[in-house]
Amino acid sequence: MACSRRRLLGQITGLLLGGAARAAAAPPLVRVEEIDPTIATDLSYYKPDNVFGRRFYPSNVALLRRPVAERLARANAWLRRAGYRLLIWDAYRPRSIHRRMWEVAPDRRFLAHPRRGSNHSRGAAVDVTLIRLDGSPVPMPTPHDEFTRRARRGATRGVSPEARRNWARLDAAMRQAGFRPLAHEWWHFDAPEARRYPLSDLPLPPESPPKRRDSATLSILTETT
Repeated sequence: MACSRRRLLGQITGLLLGGAARAAAAPPLVRVEEIDPTIATDLSYYKPDNVFGRRFYPSNVALLRRPVAERLARANAWLRRAGYRLLIWDAYRPRSIHRRMWEVAPDRRFLAHPRRGSNHSRGAAVDVTLIRLDGSPVPMPTPHDEFTRRARRGATRGVSPEARRNWARLDAAMRQAGFRPLAHEWWHFDAPEARRYPLSDLPLPPESPPKRRDSATLSILTETT
């Protein structure tokens, strides 16, 4: 019995240490605004008027793993040449907040089960839309988190030709930067290496004035699993 307890304790310790090692080895979470200040942020879950009807985030700060943020900046640079830029609706989502979302709406059609975890909680998924360089909106197929047939990639029924063209422009930019789309959410994109990153529960930081990318240091956030 004592031997079994020691073996179980060893397995638990190994899992905890392994999780900490993966977190330490993963690229850091960084503020997207510090990688590319021209990418706009309007986090849906920072406001109460979202699909859940409540506020989940304490600030309007978008975090991503540094390679994912740099990938997003490449997509944004491609769009800027055409007179557009990205606006982020959701990025990194702390694991505990994802769990709270599941408690409100436990539906696998819209949310990954907390046991499996979301790529948002890995800092490797982003929900984005398109805006003009001056920040004005452009027609898109649906608002964020409208889970109707119009939200499917390539939907035509109920989607104006202009909205389809804008979606196609966004989709092309994100794909050329290496992101992978989600079939039933035109706004959602995953980094191809997402599953290599650990799930994180690092709290979202408070808002602060953006820093230049060429500053001596970036705001690199440390985490534990």
